[in-house]
Amino acid sequence: MAERRKTTPRKTAARKSSRTTTAKKSSPKRWSQRVTQESDALDLKRGVFKQTSAKKIAASLKRSAEHSTRRKSGAYRSALSMLTFYINRAGKTLPKTQRARLERAKVELKHQFGRE
Repeated sequence: MAERRKTTPRKTAARKSSRTTTAKKSSPKRWSQRVTQESDALDLKRGVFKQTSAKKIAASLKRSAEHSTRRKSGAYRSALSMLTFYINRAGKTLPKTQRARLERAKVELKHQFGRE
């Protein structure tokens, strides 16, 4: 008996293009954008990560975390998670100066919550 060879279907250009056209047009372009806008963790102040001071960023995150009624964990954890999320999603496109400022904001957040 002849053995049957398993073949995998080849990806074609038609398949790839059909996937992109089935996406919802009303949803944001990136899932990370949707998370920051509709997250259950925090209601962030607009432009919080663009602020020029690490202390201001940390204070804003703390204020948002403490006033949020929808978060599922503690205020510190929610604030730090959102900050880390932003840093990770920005990736290589985040300028070094802003990345350093956000890393300082992590340390400042620890100080403001008394977790040194």
